[in-house]
Amino acid sequence: MADAYAEAAQALSARLDQLRTDALAGGGEERVARHKARGKYTARERLEMFLDRASFRETGRFVMDDAPPKGQTDTRIPGDGVVTGYGTVDGRLVYVYAQDFTVMGGTVSHRHAAKICRILDQAMENGAPVVGFVESGGARIQEGVKSLAGYSEIFRRNTLASGVVPQLSIIMGPCAGGAVYSPALTDFIFMVEQSSQMFVTGPDVLRAVTQEEVTLEELGGAAVHTGRSGVAHFSASSEEDALFLVRQLLGYLPDNNLSDPVILPSKDDPLRQDTTLDSLVPDNPNRGYDMLEVIERIVDGCQFMQVHENWAGNILTGFARLHGRAVGIVAQQPQVLAGVLDVNSSQKGARFVRFCDAFNIPLVVFEDVPGFLPGVDQEHEGVIRHGAKLLYAFCEATVPKVTVIVRKAYGGAYCVMNPRQTGADLVLAWPTAEIAVMGADGAVNVIFRREIQAADDPIQRKAELVEEYRDRFTNPFIAAESGYLDDIIEPHETRPRLINALEMLQNKQAQLPPKKHGNIPL
Repeated sequence: MADAYAEAAQALSARLDQLRTDALAGGGEERVARHKARGKYTARERLEMFLDRASFRETGRFVMDDAPPKGQTDTRIPGDGVVTGYGTVDGRLVYVYAQDFTVMGGTVSHRHAAKICRILDQAMENGAPVVGFVESGGARIQEGVKSLAGYSEIFRRNTLASGVVPQLSIIMGPCAGGAVYSPALTDFIFMVEQSSQMFVTGPDVLRAVTQEEVTLEELGGAAVHTGRSGVAHFSASSEEDALFLVRQLLGYLPDNNLSDPVILPSKDDPLRQDTTLDSLVPDNPNRGYDMLEVIERIVDGCQFMQVHENWAGNILTGFARLHGRAVGIVAQQPQVLAGVLDVNSSQKGARFVRFCDAFNIPLVVFEDVPGFLPGVDQEHEGVIRHGAKLLYAFCEATVPKVTVIVRKAYGGAYCVMNPRQTGADLVLAWPTAEIAVMGADGAVNVIFRREIQAADDPIQRKAELVEEYRDRFTNPFIAAESGYLDDIIEPHETRPRLINALEMLQNKQAQLPPKKHGNIPL
């Protein structure tokens, strides 16, 4: 009897060793070789590179899809085309899944989907971020509706986890059809240049249905989605670069919605003042300047991680630190469309503000906005609705919110960019600030049109009226007298004043009216 037990145990051990070997081998030597010949890493190599050394623990290693229908080749491989588990990044717990393109093209079966769902469930239960490495041919056709049901379960989990734990997606190869909607439901999408593609309908179908000729890269490559559609947030030149960016971004984020971002020791003096800021804004209000330089001269170590850097460049969004504290920054960029708000910039800003509010990241606004972009196209594309998204996001946000009016704050755009009346905790202005319904030049044209036409020297008279209007209506002291500004500061004071404000607001508690949820104008 003892010998029988020993033989059975030995057989089980051998079977276990074989399953482990099969799982580690992915789709086999030939497929792995073809995959790496394209300059790509395997799913397991990506996880090993991304996570802290020796921290990865795999779950669901031996899960397999259903036995194939009679007559089909048996392709059952342990893991079922996705590697799932958990590890650490800079010592912090992170849940991960990586689709293995060498196993049936990384296609999703119902058990493949169940493994991903389990990772998302555990992340929510234990309050840790989720990072997904996406490279898949989509739903596994052989499974039919079971595969589609699996995808639907993933989408539901993505939605439930939204605002609970950070969700990051790295597109490492093709992501087509219904597969695109899981990354689209996550917080941030990273793509690799000349390697990643996302699209609902591929080039072959487009060629057959619409007679359009387009390459994979032209249809849904990194440049398209980070620069034109706004679907993706970050573009990387290589897989290694993408992994570095993800680790960098995680450093600014909390583990979950009930915790705060980690405050890191800062070598940058909290009292540092940069006198270059005093002369950075031009005297001529029609001349541009680089708001990026303003931000970098104020934040810790000049480090500003832009989000959506290549899309809607008239507004800047991203993460930085002030005395070690992570902050989300929203700012106009006068070098692009004079910093006006339009359809795309409003969407970009609104989504970023809502993410920061969901995860307890204070917001700092640098405002220089002349208004909304005029034009028939903008009106027809719904600039009203999209502008309302940004307005809604700021009004809804309960995290600490500080606004610095650098120069222009005109009309409805003033109302949208976090003034006191929509919930800003502190509003500061530089002496260069101009706060009014519209710019002095436009206002004078409306108010004094007849007087200017009747003047002996219309040009000279208009210049006099513009100067008078600025003195009486647009200078920041008028707003300060009415209590709409908390202080007018010299530009070089901005860094210490912001740090002081965030320290003052660190225990802020704000409650919204009880409700299931609001109805943002999507």
